[in-house]
Order: sequence, then structure tokens, then C-alpha cells
Amino acid sequence: MMEGKDRYITGKHPVLEGLKIKGIIWEIFVQRGTEGNLKELTGEAEKAGIRVRSLDKKEMDNLSSGVLHQGVIARTAPFKYGEMDDIFKLALERGEDPFIVVLDHIEDPHNLGAIARSAEGAGAHGVIIPEKRSADITPIVYKVSSGAVFHIPVVKVINIANTVTALKERGVFAAGLDMAEESYTEKDLTGPLALVVGAEGKGLSRLVKEKCDYVVSIPMMGEIQSLNASNAASVLLYEIRRQRDEGKI
Repeated sequence: MMEGKDRYITGKHPVLEGLKIKGIIWEIFVQRGTEGNLKELTGEAEKAGIRVRSLDKKEMDNLSSGVLHQGVIARTAPFKYGEMDDIFKLALERGEDPFIVVLDHIEDPHNLGAIARSAEGAGAHGVIIPEKRSADITPIVYKVSSGAVFHIPVVKVINIANTVTALKERGVFAAGLDMAEESYTEKDLTGPLALVVGAEGKGLSRLVKEKCDYVVSIPMMGEIQSLNASNAASVLLYEIRRQRDEGKI
């Protein structure tokens, strides 16, 4: 699924990750005076036949629309959203049980980028987001994810509750992350699993929560009784990774 006009990736690491995938980057802009720090990147661009242009700082700042660019910006093809089958195909190729992250209306692109980065790092096979009331893949998400969104399928769906049901019909258990009596440390999180993460400040919507096979929470020992959505997701993602690696709780 393609969406929007051509976009921009800002920052050295996100651009380097984009260069690893053929056809993602169309053109690269570097800030005059910073070329010496970007030899690896410009070398990779030249190997790929991608034009590199020098701009002054003001031009770079205008192009990045306020996103920190570290002296490099790439003009890209529209982001290519995946399909549900891409997630299951990736799991099959790796010989692993499906490991999926479902986001119930995460609206902050910083949170989306951070969750995508953690999901890719923990070995998840895909991230699912809704078409409406959700952050899209933007330059901020490219930057915060450090380019992780190029290496994991991101799928847009019409309805999250219906998608959770569809995943369960394909043999995937749905674990909701929200306020609950059961701590994540007490639950077996191995096997085919979708981690369902709620919106910032609101948590899981009632219907989505009801669709989950079970709901777990993160025990909080301090005065603050909740974590940022991306931090909470990261805790669970790496607990799932740990349990998968050990084969047990």
C-alpha cells in the first residue's frame, strides 16, 4: 500500500538504513561543510547511483521542516505499507511463531517510531496500526525509529478490534497491555502472539480489550502509576523476546 507524495528522511542513521533497500531513496542532500562526516553515506549513495547535492544550512533547515537532520536529508519514495500476509510470510521465513505488535490508536509519531524501533530490535514480524486516529509513517517516525520501519512490515487496517479477531482466527493469541491484576511476569508469552498496546493516556479501547485473550500490566513501585506507551511496549517486547529465547517463563 503506497501513501502520500514523496517524503524526506532526516538524519544519518535513518538515511543509511534507507540506502540498504533498493528504490527507497531518490536523492540525497547534505549540508555544506559536513561532507567529511558523511563519507560512508555518500559513498553508499554513489554505489547505488543516487545523486548527492550540497545545500546551505538554511536550505537544509527549511527542507527538514524542523526535524533534526544532522546534515543529511534524503528524498524518498512514498512509504510502502505492508499487507497482513507479509507478517506471516516473514515469520515463516524465519521459522518462528508469529510475533506481532498491534497499536490501538497511537497518535504521537515519536511513540510510533520508538515502538517500531523496539519491535524490530526484539524480532517482531510486523506492526499493525489503524487507518484513522493514528500517527502515520512520517519523517519524525523515520528519525525516531532510526530507520527500523524499513526492516519490519507496517500494516494499516480499518478496524483494530476486527483485526484482533482475524489474528485469533489464524491461531495468534492476543495479549493486551493495560491496567490489569495479572503482571506480565506471571504470564507465558511464548507461541504465536500479538501484543496489543493502547493509546497514550487512554489505554486499550473497551472493545479491543474485550477481544484480547488476556490482559497484563507492568507493576509500578513508585508514585507514578503508568509508563509512556513506547516505554511500556518496549518492556513487554523484550520480555516476549526473553521468553522466546529461553522457551519458558
